[in-house]
Amino acid sequence: MATRFGCTFLTLILLSSTLTGCFGFDDELQEEPEYEHWLPDVEDRSNKYYQDDDVFSRVSWNGSFGIDTVRSIFVPVPAITASDGGAGVTGGAEVHMGLWLPIIEGCDMDAAELPEECKVPVIAEIGPYYDDGDVDALTPADRLGRFLIENFVPHGFGVAQVSVFGTGESNHCMDLMGLDEQEGIHAAVEYLGDAPFSNGNVGVIGKSYDGSTPWEAAAMGSDHLKTIVPMSGLIGVHDLMWRNGSMEARGAIMHNGVYGSFGLDGDLEDAQNACEGYFEGYYAGVGAYLTGDNLAWTGSDYWEERHFLTRALQNYNGSVYIIHGLQDWNVDPHMAFPVHNTMLEAGFDVKGLYGQWGHDYPDRKSGHEGLNSGRGAEAFPHTLRWDWADDMLEWFNFYLKDKGPQPRLIAEVQDNMGGWRVEPNYPPPDQEWIYFDMDSCSIGGSNTITSTSSLIVECPEFDAETRIIGTPTFHVEATISLFASSGHLFVEMVQASSGMHLGHAVMDLRFHEGGGDGEILTPGETVIAKMEFFGMDVIIPSGDAINLIITQTGEDYVPSPVSMMPVTLSLDSSSLLGLSTVNRDCTDLFLPPMHPQYPQCSFEV
Repeated sequence: MATRFGCTFLTLILLSSTLTGCFGFDDELQEEPEYEHWLPDVEDRSNKYYQDDDVFSRVSWNGSFGIDTVRSIFVPVPAITASDGGAGVTGGAEVHMGLWLPIIEGCDMDAAELPEECKVPVIAEIGPYYDDGDVDALTPADRLGRFLIENFVPHGFGVAQVSVFGTGESNHCMDLMGLDEQEGIHAAVEYLGDAPFSNGNVGVIGKSYDGSTPWEAAAMGSDHLKTIVPMSGLIGVHDLMWRNGSMEARGAIMHNGVYGSFGLDGDLEDAQNACEGYFEGYYAGVGAYLTGDNLAWTGSDYWEERHFLTRALQNYNGSVYIIHGLQDWNVDPHMAFPVHNTMLEAGFDVKGLYGQWGHDYPDRKSGHEGLNSGRGAEAFPHTLRWDWADDMLEWFNFYLKDKGPQPRLIAEVQDNMGGWRVEPNYPPPDQEWIYFDMDSCSIGGSNTITSTSSLIVECPEFDAETRIIGTPTFHVEATISLFASSGHLFVEMVQASSGMHLGHAVMDLRFHEGGGDGEILTPGETVIAKMEFFGMDVIIPSGDAINLIITQTGEDYVPSPVSMMPVTLSLDSSSLLGLSTVNRDCTDLFLPPMHPQYPQCSFEV
């Protein structure tokens, strides 16, 4: 089943029960390098060579351990009680996982007690897709599991594929990232940290839905959870589905209409879907569509319990490696920015990897090469990071084994022309803002925006190459219809010379101040719409310009019933376009491994 969260399911490849760790590219790299820091800084990897004949990247040197037979494990979740419904009523709520451990000479990994030299950390990928649109949890998944198993088990890590409640062989109901699901994830983390074979350290990694479960695990807190690697993950469900009160088309039906069916497979356990969260899903989506907010004023906590970031800041005590595609159409980049800097400011160890790919992994050629112009095509093939497996090995070695120097806590960022650079954080601290008022721009079209009309704002040319980064703003005076209690705006930023997409912003005018708190408007009321663009990192050549195309809606956002009437804009000196920029050029770029020199640079990077 393909969903906006969903993954592309690739060909199943089976592992034998005693498969050894001989997947490196060069036999000369079979032994671990003796020097302290085996992986060069990212700026110095351009001459490294990697195996690139599979669907994912490979570590450059192989571990010495074999891969043992997969173990099928059911973990009890005692926190689920009768008050939760579902399996809480029948008793015995549990989550299921497949677990791969290394073969370590002299170690019986199933023993009740093990010496320290036999204990290993565990990397878990947790999600709803095992047996539901993908392989079962006991088969290495091309989605991510095979990457983890073949790269890291030979290096002395365990790898677990865990099904959330209501999916795979886990019972209870499909709770779409609710507290029940979070309790199941927490139980899995605690089991993996307490097990005799474990050194007590657990990391959680994944993409999309599976990239949201790391945030769920962090929200619950655990002494065993040492690192999370959310890739295109949600910091909260409502946070993604609603942007300034505007709903994605899928927002109202995500729980029961899309994922709820995962728990319905025709067996006796279907009755376990009769739980609180499943019933709430029927009204919470529709209610939020009508109001644009999280329904807290009604007494509902449905959306609040599905917000993870705030509790992660309170309960989590580990590192964070955020990976996100700046062209992600599915889980938009505002799930990563300003989260990166928020976590840094709270004292967490944070690294970021932000490339011009879509809803994908950093190393998947099949996904990267099919992107359209303005949506990542110009950055390909430099989007592909064949050093990603090495990067993750360095990260897991330090945070799960306390081995080797600490990885650099930086942000690796790629612009829309393909150039990679290192920033101390993201957005970086040395931003400079450029402002255009609408008197300095040329306006084409009617100032009244209807469902069938558009207005084009042509801004002045730039005298020098300009790099727009982060989240630019557009503040515009807007008057709603005399026959409506709100209005809806969508603004696309394009390159003037080519019409190439650069970024976009969206708003329900009840939320004209931005954020998640709206207000009731009276018909005909005028407000200042403080719009903010989604995360972007784009270059405008010298002598070129940007245009704004203003419509009622765009992408897959759906105006609420109260905001579908015309909106009239006052485009004068009171309306400002704010562009957050940084001064960078080819001297600031680095070249990832196995790529040609950047065509936009006149010298070798």
